[in-house]
Amino acid sequence: MEKSLNWREFVITRLVKASGYSAILFVALIFFFLVREGLPTFWKADITSLLSTRWYPIEEYYGILPLITGSLIVTLGATLVAVPLGIGTAVYISEIAPRWMREILKPLVELLGGLPSVVLGFLGILLLSPFLRVFLDLPTGLTALTGSLLLGGIAVPTVVSVAEDALDAVPRAYREGAWALGATRWQTIWRVTFPAARSGVLTAIMLGIGRAIGETMTVMMVTGNAPVLALKLGSLFSPVRTMTATIAAEMGEVASGSTHYHVLFFIGMVLFLISMGVNIAASSVVFRAKKRAERILS
Repeated sequence: MEKSLNWREFVITRLVKASGYSAILFVALIFFFLVREGLPTFWKADITSLLSTRWYPIEEYYGILPLITGSLIVTLGATLVAVPLGIGTAVYISEIAPRWMREILKPLVELLGGLPSVVLGFLGILLLSPFLRVFLDLPTGLTALTGSLLLGGIAVPTVVSVAEDALDAVPRAYREGAWALGATRWQTIWRVTFPAARSGVLTAIMLGIGRAIGETMTVMMVTGNAPVLALKLGSLFSPVRTMTATIAAEMGEVASGSTHYHVLFFIGMVLFLISMGVNIAASSVVFRAKKRAERILS
């Protein structure tokens, strides 16, 4: 019997390790594929063309700067929407809402996170875009602002879910200790519970940013798909094009092995590196926050 248990434990341990290593392997294989197909860009396309501000592959203009700035401005706008709304909702669900309200709100947030992005894109085209066009007196409602608002709505469930779990994991003894010292509910939330869950909250924010920067269908439907350089504040009210939308819109029609084909993979490689940088920064911040919390507790 003991040998049977040892054998099962050995197999389960190896399967768990293989699952962990497989995640690293899959990421490495994806990056290798992107590099293999994207590196030919450097000797098939002119470098000055890649760094230009015009994207028009028909005439061999492959400037990716408008696509990068479009992605960044939409992601930044989505972050400004998702972070305060998501963190505030998580605090309300975890710390303020009565139990019956929590049992209603949390499933609704999870349901919102499961909605297909194309459905939100349709809602953006039919409702949000016409409203913003009339309300802000814009030539078109298909702008970076529309994409930012919708991406923020898409990222909110991720931020709420992870941040609420982090806040809920804070021991109740922390709250009771603060109340015993005379702290109010809000003082307890912002000075005790929230700092104790800082690492989880930062993880929620980074995951929300990652969800926003990798979204495709919604931004392709509501941002206008105009590859213009977005460096001014007014660019938020004008059409833009993101890297993900460019890949999704043009990959199906491009000739395999052409310069345009390799440039699209190069864009995917740049997007991969940006996402990896966000994740590394998130891991670093969370690690430092955990170390700081351990020093405080010790």
